Amino acid sequence: TGKGEKQLSLVVGETVYIQEASEGRILKESFKKDDEVVTSAEMPLVKEVTTTLREWGTIWKQLFMANKKERFKQVQGLMWDLMEWRSQLLSGTLPGDEFKELKQKVTSKIDYGNKILELDLVVRDVNGNILDPDNASVISLFRAHEDATATINERIKEEQSNVQMDHSGVSARIQSSPTHSLYVFVRNFVCRIGEESELFMSLYDPNKQVIISENYLVRWGDKGFPKDVEMLNNLKVVFTDLGNKDLNREKIYLICQIVRVGRMDLKDTSTKKFTNGLRRPFGVAVMDISDIIKGKMECDEEKQHFIPVHPLPYCFLFPPCISYRVLTENDFLHTLLNKVTASRGDSGGQGLWVTMKALVGDIVQIRKEYPHLVDRSTVVARKLGFPEIIMPGDIRNDIYLTLHSGDFDKYNKTTQKNVEVIMLVCDEEGKIVPNAICLGAGDQPVHEYRSVIYYQIKQPRWMETFKVAIPLEEMQRIHLRFMFRHRSSQESKDKSEKNFAMAFVRLMKEDGTVLKDGTHDLVVFKGDSKRMEDVASYLSLPSERSHTDVHKGSTLMRNNSSVGGLSVSSRDSFTISTLVCSTKLTQNVGLLGLLKWRTRPELLKSNLQDLKLIDGEEVVKFLQDTLDALFNIMMEHSQTDDYDILVFDALIYIIGLIADRKFQHFNTVLEAYIKQHFSATLAYKDILLPMMLKELSGALSGVGEGPHDDRRNSVELLNNILEVLSRKDVGQTFQHIQDIVKSLLRDINRAVIMIGREHSLITRVVACMTAILSQMDDRHYSSYIETFGGTSDLVDFLMETFLLFKDLIGKHVYPSDWVTMIMVQNRVFLRAINTYADTMNHKFLDNNDFEVQLWNNYFHLAVAFITQESLQLQHFSPTKRNKILAKYGDMRRLIGFAIRDMWYKLGVNKICFIPGMVGPMLEMTLIPEEELRRATIPIFFDMMQCEHNHTGHFRKFENEIILKLDHEVEGGGGDVRYMELLQTILLECAQERPPLLAEVRNFVSLVTGLLERLLDYRTVMSDDSRNNRMSCTVNLLNFYKDINREGMYIRYLYKLRDLHLDGENFTEAAYTLLLHSKLLKKQQAKFYENIMKILRPKPDYFAVGYYGSGFPQFLRNKVFIHRGKEYERREDFQGQLMSQFPSSLRLNTTTMPGDDIKNSPQQYIQCFTVQPVLEIPPRLKNKPVPDQIINFYKSNYVQKFQYSRPVRKGKVDPDNEFASMWIERTTFNTAYKLPGILRWFETTVSPLENAIETMGNTNEKILTMINQYQCDETLPINPLSMLLNGIVDPAVMGGFAKYEKAFFTDEYTQEHPEDKEKLFRLKDLIAWQIPLLGRGISLHGKRVTDDLRPFHDRMEECFKQLKKKVEKEYGVRELVRERQKRDRTDETLM
Repeated sequence: TGKGEKQLSLVVGETVYIQEASEGRILKESFKKDDEVVTSAEMPLVKEVTTTLREWGTIWKQLFMANKKERFKQVQGLMWDLMEWRSQLLSGTLPGDEFKELKQKVTSKIDYGNKILELDLVVRDVNGNILDPDNASVISLFRAHEDATATINERIKEEQSNVQMDHSGVSARIQSSPTHSLYVFVRNFVCRIGEESELFMSLYDPNKQVIISENYLVRWGDKGFPKDVEMLNNLKVVFTDLGNKDLNREKIYLICQIVRVGRMDLKDTSTKKFTNGLRRPFGVAVMDISDIIKGKMECDEEKQHFIPVHPLPYCFLFPPCISYRVLTENDFLHTLLNKVTASRGDSGGQGLWVTMKALVGDIVQIRKEYPHLVDRSTVVARKLGFPEIIMPGDIRNDIYLTLHSGDFDKYNKTTQKNVEVIMLVCDEEGKIVPNAICLGAGDQPVHEYRSVIYYQIKQPRWMETFKVAIPLEEMQRIHLRFMFRHRSSQESKDKSEKNFAMAFVRLMKEDGTVLKDGTHDLVVFKGDSKRMEDVASYLSLPSERSHTDVHKGSTLMRNNSSVGGLSVSSRDSFTISTLVCSTKLTQNVGLLGLLKWRTRPELLKSNLQDLKLIDGEEVVKFLQDTLDALFNIMMEHSQTDDYDILVFDALIYIIGLIADRKFQHFNTVLEAYIKQHFSATLAYKDILLPMMLKELSGALSGVGEGPHDDRRNSVELLNNILEVLSRKDVGQTFQHIQDIVKSLLRDINRAVIMIGREHSLITRVVACMTAILSQMDDRHYSSYIETFGGTSDLVDFLMETFLLFKDLIGKHVYPSDWVTMIMVQNRVFLRAINTYADTMNHKFLDNNDFEVQLWNNYFHLAVAFITQESLQLQHFSPTKRNKILAKYGDMRRLIGFAIRDMWYKLGVNKICFIPGMVGPMLEMTLIPEEELRRATIPIFFDMMQCEHNHTGHFRKFENEIILKLDHEVEGGGGDVRYMELLQTILLECAQERPPLLAEVRNFVSLVTGLLERLLDYRTVMSDDSRNNRMSCTVNLLNFYKDINREGMYIRYLYKLRDLHLDGENFTEAAYTLLLHSKLLKKQQAKFYENIMKILRPKPDYFAVGYYGSGFPQFLRNKVFIHRGKEYERREDFQGQLMSQFPSSLRLNTTTMPGDDIKNSPQQYIQCFTVQPVLEIPPRLKNKPVPDQIINFYKSNYVQKFQYSRPVRKGKVDPDNEFASMWIERTTFNTAYKLPGILRWFETTVSPLENAIETMGNTNEKILTMINQYQCDETLPINPLSMLLNGIVDPAVMGGFAKYEKAFFTDEYTQEHPEDKEKLFRLKDLIAWQIPLLGRGISLHGKRVTDDLRPFHDRMEECFKQLKKKVEKEYGVRELVRERQKRDRTDETLM
C-alpha cells in the first residue's frame, strides 16, 4: 500500500508499465487500462509465469473468501515457488543445465497448479515451450494433448505426495521418464593387494541373480594409483539405458568384482620363481543403491560413499581346508554377494570411495542437461540388452558372452587343474581377428581373453562377461575359439604347460541367423595342441552338444575320434551364455526370410503371414529394413493384388508396435518413410497410396468391430499419413489430400457415428476426421461436393454431417481442459459449416429444390455451435478470454452473422421455421455480445411479420417466445441490457410497419414485464431469504395467470409449493395446491370436515414495513401482513426477519415513518402485531353455522387487519386518565386473503383511502401543534406560521382541491358506488379542518411579533375565503370549546 506522495497502491496482478527510467528512478509510469495491451519484453517462460500468477491470484482470493483453507494454503505455496523461480529466471545468471532444470520445474509446477485448480491443460513442445496450434498439425496437437495429460497425471502423483513413492517405490518424476542413467565417479580405491588389479563395476539384481549392465573396467596399479596415471580424478562412468522395469526391481546393487593380476598365491614366501600375470579372484565390494536410483534418496554428486571391499576367504582360493562343494551349492557370484551383504564385519578400511547421482534421460539427453557431469571423456556402460525405449539410429552390433562354468577331470594328475580359459576371435581360415574383444567399458579392445583362475577347482564358475564386437560384413566368417590350459604357480612348470582341450562356436548359423541368446553347452575337444589351433580339424564338427549327446559322449568320441585328429572329451564340459544386441543381425528365420524375400519368393506369403508371430522388439530393431522390404514388395507386385492385404496387415502390425510406449520414438522413422514415398515418384503416388486407402476404407468401415489392436492401428496409420502430409517440406499434397477425402471422409464420419462416445478409439477417430477437414482447401470441398451423383446423396451427406457436428459440439469427446484441441476443432468445424452453407444456398434454396429438414438441421447446428460452453467468453477469466480472442477471435460473431444472412435468404420459406426456430434464435440473441445481439434481434420482428402475413397474427411466435424465455432466463441467459435492446430494436423495426405497431407494442410490453419478473426471480433464487424467493415466485405465477398461460402458471405453483415445504409452511403449501385444484374444479367438502374435527391453534399476524432504498424494488417502502406460525411469538418472528437482512435497522415505532426514512439508502424494518377482522363469507351469513366454522374464519381467510394504539388529546385529568384517552385505529387490507399461497401479502390502500389517510394526518398534525403551543409559550412561532400558511395559501386551498377533482365528481360516484361512506368521511375531514385552522390562526395572532403582523393579516384574509368556500360546500363544524363559549355568550345576552 502506497502511503507517500510518490508511492503507488497496487493489488496483486495489476500491471504497471514503466515508460521511462533513469539511474534507477522511474520517470514515468502508467496503469494498464482494460482495453490496452502492453507487450512485455520478458522471455516467453517469464511471461507465462506472470500470466499464471495473475490468474491464480484471482482464484487464491476467492478461495480465501470461501474459507477453503487447505486449498488456499496449497495455492499460496505454489505461487511463492513460482515467484521465487521467476526471480531466478529474470536474473539471467543460471548455467545452461540449471536453466533447463529450472524450466522443467517451473512448467511442472504450472501444469500441476492448473490441474488442481481445474484450469486448462497447457500443451508444450519437447523443449517445454507452449505449443502454437497455428504451427502444429491436428494430429500432432492431439498427440501432444495425450502426452501432456499422461505427464501431468504423473506429476500430480509427485506433487500431491511431495515425492511420495508409489507401490514400486519409484518417485513419480523418475517414473514419468522412459530412460534413466546412473552417474558414478570413482574417487579412490584403497586395498592392500600389493599387485596390479582389475576393478569390474556393474549393476546387479540380487533377487534374480543377474548382472544387468556392462562392466566398467578400471585397471589399478600396485602403487595405489590407476595404472594409467592420467585417469586419476577422471574415473567417471554412466550406466545408461535403464528403464522403468529396471527401477521397479526390488533391489539394485552396485557391485565391484576385484581381480588381482600376479602370482598364484599372495602368501607364498618361497624364493622359487613364480608365474606372474595370472588373473586371480581377490574380493568384492557391494552397495545397495536402490534408494538412490529410484529417487527415494536425494544424492548430491559431491557426496562421497564408502563401499567396503571384502576379500575372498582363503579357503575359497585354496580349498583343502574346507569342502568346495559346500561353498558352491549355488552360483558362485550370488553366494559371494549374499555372504558379503549379510555380513557386517569390518573391512579394515579397505574399499572404494565413489560419488554418484541418478540422472533422468538417455546418454544424448544427459550430455545436454548435465554437461558438468557427463562429457565426452565420461565412459558409457550400456545395459546388457536393448533398453525399454529403443531409439531410431541406435545402431548396435554387440555380442555379450558370459563364461559360465566348466567341469574338468584331473585325469592322471593327483590334484585338480588350475584351469585358464583363453578365448580368441578367429575367421574361417583360423586367423585371429585383432581388437575384437572388450573386457569392459572404458578399456581398450584386446586380441584375446584370459579367464580368472580358480586354484585346483574341478568345477569353476567364472561368471565373467565381456563383449565381442565384429564388423557386420565379417560375421558370417567368424567363430570363437576357446583354449583350456592348466596354469602352474611355478614359472618353470608353467612354461611347459600346453592347451589340454578346446571348444568353439560359430556366431552365425547356416540359415543366416545369429547365435541364439541363452546358454550353450559346447563340445570339448581333446587332441594335439597344434591340431586344436588348426581350423581344418574342428570347424566342420558340431560345436554344441545336444541333450541326447550328454548321455552318449563315448559314442561321439568313437565316431569322431578320427576326424581331424580331435576327439570329444566325455569327461569335460564347458558352458557359455550369449546375448546378442544387434540392429543388423536377427535370430528369427521368418524375419530374415522377409528381409531377403527375393532369394526365396515362394516363401513370401508365409513370411508375411508369420510377421505377426515375431517378437515386436526384433521387428522394431529392423524397422527400416522391414519397411524397405514391404514397400518394395508392393512396388514390384503392383500389377496384382496378391500381396496387398498381406502387406497392409503387416503395416498395421508395425503401426501397432510403434504405438507401444517402448517403441514410440520409432514413429518418426515411420513418418519419414511415409513422407519419402508420398513425396517421391509418380509410381509411389499412383500405387502405394491407392492401395493403402483401399485397405483403410475397409478397415474403417468396421472400426466398431473386430480386434481392438487392428482398429487402433488402422486409425494410427491414417493419422501418420495425415501428419506427414501436413508438413510444409513434403512437397505438393493436393492430390494426396483429395484422394483421402474422396476415399475416406464419409467412412471416417460414419466411424465416428458408429463407435459411440464410450469407445476407447473415439478421440483418435474424431482427431483423424478433424485433421482431414483441416487439410482441405476450397478446391477440395468443391471437388468432393461434385462427386455426389444425385441431390439425394448430397442431402444425406450434409444432414449426416450436420447431425454429427451437432453431437460433437454438444458434448466434446475430449476432456474439458483440452481447450486448445477443442478450439482448433471449433475453428475447423466453423469453416466446414460455412462451406456447406454455401452449397445449400446454391443447390437447395429454390422452391423446387428446397429441403426443409436440411435447412432445419443447419440452423440447429449453427445455434448449437454459437451457444456451446467452450465459446462463452463471459464465463472465462480475463486471462483465458484474452488468449482465446488473440488466437481464434470470437467465433460466435462469425457464425451469428452467418445465421442472420442464411435466415434472410429463406424468403417465403421462413414460415416453415416458425415457431420451431424461435427457441434456438432466442438462445442466440441472449448471448451477451452487443454487436451479435443488434444483428440478430431483428430476426424476431421478421418472424412476427412473416407469421402475421400468413395468419393475421403472430400468436404462435408470442407463445413460443414466452415459453422459451422462461427457461432461458432461469438458466442464466439474459440481462437488463438485453431487455433494453429487445424493446428498442423491436419498436424501431415496427415504426417502419405502422399496421403492426400497436401489436408489437403490446408484445414488447408483455415481454418486458415478463423479463423484469424473470430477472428478479433469477436474482433472488440464489438469495438466502426464502421469503424473497416466494415473493418473486408469486409475482411470476400471477403474471402468467393474468396473461392466461395456464401451463406456466401451474409450473410456478409447484415451485412455490416446494419452497413452502422446505420451510415447513404446510398450510401455505396446501393453499398453493388449492389454486391448482380450483383449476381442476375440485370440491371443498373435505376441508370443512377437517375444520369441524381438528383443533387448530390460532396464529398471530404481523405487519412488516420495509423502508429505505436499500431494499429491492418489490419490497421497498411497502407494508406486508405476515401470518405467523403456530405459537410463534412476535420477538421470534422479528428475530428471524432481521437475520434475513443483517444490515437492516429496527424501527421501534408503529407509526408511518417520514420521507427521511423512506428515501434513506439504509434498510429499516418495522414490525408489530395486528388483529384479523372477521369477515363471514356471504354464503354463511344469517345461517345456522357451527361455532367451529365461525372460529375458523376469525383467523383464516381474512383480508382486513387492524392495529389500535392509545393517543392523548386535550388536557390530562390526573384523576381520570380515560377522560383524555383517544384510540387511533389503523386498518390494513391485503392484496389476497390469508392464509394463502404466501405467509404474507402486501397491504393495499386505494387512492380514496390514501386521501382520507392523508387528510386525517394533516388534521392530526394541526391539532398536535395547537396543543403544543397552548402548553408552551416559549416555542418559536415559525413552525406554526409555516404549517398554517402552507394550508390556507390560495395555491394550495387546504390541500384538498385535487381531491375534489378526483373523487367529488358524478363520474367517480357512478363507477364506485361502494365508496359512498368513504366519500362522506373525506368531506367530513375537510369540513373539520376549518375550525382547527381557525383555532390555530387565533393562537398565531396572539403570539405573532410586530414585524410578522402583515404576514398574519394576509394569512387571516386567506383563511376567511377558504372558510367561506368549505362551509358552503361541506357544512359547518365547531370545536367543543368554541360551542361552549358561544352558548355562554347567548346566555349572557338573554
